[in-house]
Amino acid sequence: MRPRFSRAVITITIIVVVLAVGVSFGLYHLLKRTPRLAVQEDPFCVVKTPEGVLTLDPEQAQISATIAAVAARRKLPERAVVIAYATALQESKLLNLTYGDRDSLGVFQQRPSMGWGTKKQLMDPVYATNKFFAELVKVKNYRKIPLADAAQAVQRSAGGYAYAPHEGDAEILAAAFTGRVPQAVHCWYPAKKTPAPKPRTDAARKQLAKALGSTAITTKRRGWLMAAWSVAHAEKYALTKVGYNGATWLNDIEADGWQQGGAAGARRVELA
Repeated sequence: MRPRFSRAVITITIIVVVLAVGVSFGLYHLLKRTPRLAVQEDPFCVVKTPEGVLTLDPEQAQISATIAAVAARRKLPERAVVIAYATALQESKLLNLTYGDRDSLGVFQQRPSMGWGTKKQLMDPVYATNKFFAELVKVKNYRKIPLADAAQAVQRSAGGYAYAPHEGDAEILAAAFTGRVPQAVHCWYPAKKTPAPKPRTDAARKQLAKALGSTAITTKRRGWLMAAWSVAHAEKYALTKVGYNGATWLNDIEADGWQQGGAAGARRVELA
């Protein structure tokens, strides 16, 4: 025997179904029109040059900036920076490691037992980079010979061939952090503290001077090197704004790199 439903029950059921369909249809179109918001919690850096695009974490960016600054202090060509980056990418992925094969450590995995310096010294990227370049410039024709050969002459590792595959990425980094390509480094970090910490601009300039030797700007390329260094170290020194030569970087997740405008000129990198 078939169950019988009253007309009222049938009517209510139809109304509920129609409402459910209507609500679902409305939500679908509302969500379709609403932009998707990506929740970014981890700090990052992006390097964009005509050679290509790379994404780094802040430590990698900071070490990249330090290597370029030390090279500028020593008046070395961009090729030397490319060799250093390729070496560091292979040895440590551009990280200041506290461990390695046997007693190797630091960004270049240099060994205290082989006379590179003390553990404390080698954990200082400025010191380690200076030691690397001091040996690189002794390599005959290092600017012209294959990158892997130049790097291996310094490192004397078990697999010197492994440096070559990093040459392309190293060229991207060198173009950006040496300042040859302006506005090439953009970083972002989350503001986790309330109220926000005060920017440590004096400490940032002091650390930059340690690597670069002087914060005087003699060329725009040097100015952009300093600007890239500052952006890479923004989280470390609580910087939220860097300005140079009519352009401004802000610690803004929605910003697509540097923006035109701002009061900063070509004689000084402004930090805030």
